[in-house]
Amino acid sequence: MWTIALACCILILAAVPVSAGDDLKQAVTFYASFDESLMPEIGVGPIMTRSGDPTDPTKLTFEAGFNKNIYKIAKGKGVAGGCLDATEVLPNRGRFYYPVKGNLAYKKGGWGGACSMWINMDPQALKLQFCDPVQITQKGANNGGIWFDFNDAKPRDLRMGVFPAVPAGTVGAKESDADAPMVRVPKVAFKAGEWHHVVLSWSNFDTGKKDAIATLYIDGKKIGAVKDRAIAMDWDIEKAGIYTAVGYTGLLDEMACFNRALTADEVAALHKTPGLLQSLKK
Repeated sequence: MWTIALACCILILAAVPVSAGDDLKQAVTFYASFDESLMPEIGVGPIMTRSGDPTDPTKLTFEAGFNKNIYKIAKGKGVAGGCLDATEVLPNRGRFYYPVKGNLAYKKGGWGGACSMWINMDPQALKLQFCDPVQITQKGANNGGIWFDFNDAKPRDLRMGVFPAVPAGTVGAKESDADAPMVRVPKVAFKAGEWHHVVLSWSNFDTGKKDAIATLYIDGKKIGAVKDRAIAMDWDIEKAGIYTAVGYTGLLDEMACFNRALTADEVAALHKTPGLLQSLKK
């Protein structure tokens, strides 16, 4: 009798689906709440800073750490708890980054992922021509790069780019090309004091086939997609970085990366509940 009852309980529990929130949390490979520091609660460091040489544009320097006078934690001012407060831009094309290795599910032969974050800023008040809240790359934005930015238009546009790696001896696509692998949001109307949720989601990168797809979501809604292309990052994973708050001034919060593309429902859940991933904190 007890055996039958136990078996029934097991069958009932097995029939209960894993909630979308639990499934989403299991897909997290990187999570920075920015409640206490810039170090991620899920994922690995070290945090590094890359800078250009003012006398030689082709030369880059790398050093451990970040500028704590510029990148600070604003406790209690985030969309959930504290947040990153980028108070100024670094000189010499400087930007800090987390390693791709250990934080993204990059795999030659085919892979997918997503990056989610909340931003609070005024695009028109940015100090540089271009600003990338996130840019994931090894060689550059247009040479194996996944990013979204605010460009130099007046008023500025928000754009998602997923530019494939450029083989040696060839010329890659330009951002001005009509068929560039981008989604554009002209004259984006963000304002300081408003929080907006941005998600980049992609699948079938580095497969060698024209089956890649990358989707931009803003505030829980699908804005557009790049699809039916062969998109390969072709990174040396030891050298690729998740560059964060590049040329950015303002607040940034709840940054997360995932080991697969997200569904529209999962994106909506992240937008509806800004602190959905807070339970991942150790």
